[in-house]
Amino acid sequence: MIHVCSLAALADTVQSTGASHILTVMGKIDRVTRPASVLEANHLMVSMDDISEPLDGFVAPSSDHIDRVLAFVRGWDRQAPLVVHCYAGISRSTASAFAAACALNPKRDEAEIAHSIRNASPTAFPNRLIVSLADRALGRDGRMLRALDEIGPGNMSIEGTPFRIDLE
Repeated sequence: MIHVCSLAALADTVQSTGASHILTVMGKIDRVTRPASVLEANHLMVSMDDISEPLDGFVAPSSDHIDRVLAFVRGWDRQAPLVVHCYAGISRSTASAFAAACALNPKRDEAEIAHSIRNASPTAFPNRLIVSLADRALGRDGRMLRALDEIGPGNMSIEGTPFRIDLE
């Protein structure tokens, strides 16, 4: 099971779910304090900004970032939940969780996964560049992006409400 939350909800989400792994995807990773219950080796921090195209002064998501995310989630033993978070729990984290769910379920329909995210979180607004890069890395032939188009943008919010994605 994958749980998605904001930085502000990270400690509570890890504690309430019993998560063993954390994926951090945000720009200022130095703001993140890993909960003591999670081993350092089980926490991947990927520094990227929430942008969908290159912009001076910002770090755009890249194929290297996505490769690291996918390798990390594939190495997760699934014995306890994974928490994916970004600063607000709306865009980078939902895109990364979508990519993780697609990577871990190669035969599961992308639209089904995207709709499960939308049903779990009306504020989820997956970062389109992250999804595009993951779609390419996973050989999903544009289906992940089409699934995003199906669910549409999330409701505007400053911070997303934590939610979970079932993997099966």
